[in-house]
Amino acid sequence: MTATEQRIRELAYQIWQSEGCPHGEEGRHWEMACKLAHAEENGASIKPTGRTRKTTTKPTDATPSESKATRTRSAAAKAGPSETGSETVQTIRKPRTPRTVRKEDK
Repeated sequence: MTATEQRIRELAYQIWQSEGCPHGEEGRHWEMACKLAHAEENGASIKPTGRTRKTTTKPTDATPSESKATRTRSAAAKAGPSETGSETVQTIRKPRTPRTVRKEDK
């Protein structure tokens, strides 16, 4: 067995393990390992064959110094409690119901 073949075996085994040890995928794992081993020998880097993700940026109306959330909070603070209605907002907690006692425990 040559050093290249041994490296292919090791790579195929690592690929198999990384995929959760599926059955019936030996050929695909071997092919992937062959490509990786040959790329290692040639010093080339292999790019993934999957789809590339599109980079998207979301438009924002925030300035670098002040975000929208900061502006909203500061506007509410300036407005006072009567204009924002925060004096009527309270956290309502549901009371916990007591556990039932079994007849055997009495």
